[in-house]
Amino acid sequence: MSTVRDATEAIAAARHPEELFGTAATDSATRRAARRRYHQLAALVHPDRGDATTVAAFARLAGLYRQWQSLGDTAFEATGASGRTYSVGAVHARGSVADVHRSGGDRVVKIPRRASANRLLAAERNALRDLAELTEDHAWLRPYFPELVDTVDHVDTVSGETRTVNVLGAPTDEFVSLEEVRAAYPHGLDPRDYAWMHRRLLRCLAGAALAGWVHTAIAPANVLIHPRLHGVVLVGWSFATRAGRPAAATIGSLDYPPEIHKAVAPETDVFLAHRLLLTMLGERATAPLRAFAEGCLQSDPRLRPDAAGLLQEFDDLLDRLYGKRRFRPFALPKGQ
Repeated sequence: MSTVRDATEAIAAARHPEELFGTAATDSATRRAARRRYHQLAALVHPDRGDATTVAAFARLAGLYRQWQSLGDTAFEATGASGRTYSVGAVHARGSVADVHRSGGDRVVKIPRRASANRLLAAERNALRDLAELTEDHAWLRPYFPELVDTVDHVDTVSGETRTVNVLGAPTDEFVSLEEVRAAYPHGLDPRDYAWMHRRLLRCLAGAALAGWVHTAIAPANVLIHPRLHGVVLVGWSFATRAGRPAAATIGSLDYPPEIHKAVAPETDVFLAHRLLLTMLGERATAPLRAFAEGCLQSDPRLRPDAAGLLQEFDDLLDRLYGKRRFRPFALPKGQ
């Protein structure tokens, strides 16, 4: 299937997710093939094409793929280091190296798809523990980070491999990712709406820098927002790396700064956050906002400002552009 028309017609005609992705299964080969199929179709009907037909097809494709993923998931239980048992059901979200499963209303269980990613889940645990310790003294930072609740050593029933599993506090159902927001606004967000999201992300990065960690994966899928309450949570800490070390891993879709394979720094996250700003604003980015972002995208990390210092600079810029600050209600379009 090589044309946009073929892809949109196939997506519209599919009555069941298996018609696009094949029989649901838990083995890695089948899941990889389905994931390739999804990415091939998504590339053809991506909202960036700006056509109403492809926007609708992209949303339907994403829904069918989520259904397919759930069909292949079998529930099981895992016992954490605390002694508590967690019921693990259908996949709630899929990251670069791990799947996130719901476990009751207030917990999610994050399981690496391969044992080789155990070290990355261990890094996430270390980062979240340090961040939790930081928030004991800086309580205002607590809402920005996931809560590490427990850890589990889970033996995969198919491969026999032991997986290092993290149990995390679950955001409420009202949280959505910036990936979902971008799909809803393919031409870019109003800068006045993205302003509060970016301000809170900068506060989060200032906290990570205080704790000595670099997230290294500031991507739309890893930033959750609460549209109604203007909350922000930075998730996806599996690639977190201590400052001064090469990145533990990278995401192929991200445009990284030059230092990523040498020694990351808090300014690495500043670079990625401002790439994200330009991505989320799209064609609605004004010249002053583009100039602000470009100052954070310099190749030498020593020339980039730090997140804490940027907070006041960003506020000053917003004051000049939009005047007195006021609360702007934000919501995704109905049907998203």
